[in-house]
Amino acid sequence: MGVPKSKQPRKQRRWLFKTSKLHERHRLLHATLSKDLRKKYGKRAIRVRKGDKVKVMRGSFSGHTGKVVEVNMKKCRIKIEGVTVRKADGSEVLVPIHPSNVMIIELGKIDKVREKILARK
Repeated sequence: MGVPKSKQPRKQRRWLFKTSKLHERHRLLHATLSKDLRKKYGKRAIRVRKGDKVKVMRGSFSGHTGKVVEVNMKKCRIKIEGVTVRKADGSEVLVPIHPSNVMIIELGKIDKVREKILARK
């Protein structure tokens, strides 16, 4: 695929966020599955989608659970309902979180494409 062949971390990081193509970013949006889902589907991780119920495992919001409201492919971040910060003007803003810091507890709508992905392996 388009994985960087360089040993230099700066070039590897540049590939992650600046030169990787959209279809290669799917790999960066994977999150681990809960133990129940792991047994059910035989997979360790799957790509996060809007509507999935997730639990934050790392960071200052660890322990929070909620549905995924937005998936930002450009920045490789997801936004979860209930994970908010209050701005100076008093309004609430959703905090972007990296999918690697999240565990999928419950899958959202399963369409034909996702069904194929889960049936693989």
